[in-house]
Amino acid sequence: MCGNNMSVPLPAIVPAARKATAAVIFLHGLGDTGHGWAEAFAGIRAPHVKYICPHAPIKPVTLNMGMSMPSWFDIIGLQPDAEEDEAGIKQASENIKALIEQEVKNGIPSHRILLGGFSQGGALSLYTALTAQHKLGGVVALSCWLPLRNSFPQASANPVNKEMNVLQCHGEADPLVPVMFGCLTVEKLKTLCNPSNISFKTYPRMPHSSCPEEMMDIKEFIEKQLPPV
Repeated sequence: MCGNNMSVPLPAIVPAARKATAAVIFLHGLGDTGHGWAEAFAGIRAPHVKYICPHAPIKPVTLNMGMSMPSWFDIIGLQPDAEEDEAGIKQASENIKALIEQEVKNGIPSHRILLGGFSQGGALSLYTALTAQHKLGGVVALSCWLPLRNSFPQASANPVNKEMNVLQCHGEADPLVPVMFGCLTVEKLKTLCNPSNISFKTYPRMPHSSCPEEMMDIKEFIEKQLPPV
């Protein structure tokens, strides 16, 4: 992710079919890699958008008995009042901000960069967007929650993304991150951003995964937030 961590392979990338004038940075869930999501985005790609799916570093995860796996930060528990890895979340967020900065240097303005993620990656994308100094093109937050939620609104003192559009999606049959977490996150987001810019879609019978209907909703959201220029 950053220059001093050579153990993390380069992101999986779906290049734009023509000149890239926008980018999507999408963060996978715990124990996964960016490859599957890169394939999913290749199926719904817009020709002017570059899709970047980084891989999380391998680290021990308390929730999984200390086993090492791809993880953006440590997860200690999944209950709403579980202790959180504050230092790990903040460090991971800085690494994603460095990735955004890199794309800005490559010539894509930050308001044409959309951040997203699934589960742990979705959590990190929300936290990063709310604490970013760059104005972003929006957030796609799938089957996730807002980490360090009690640090807000103070943590998002910079109002640059108050008006950003957020598409939050959740499966109604999610056994890992219950849909109630999604509902509570949406309510919290509405106090931090313009509530009319927050969309929450749920999918009956969908577990902790994605579905074709959700991918179509994501495609529509990306095309609306990042139109051709």
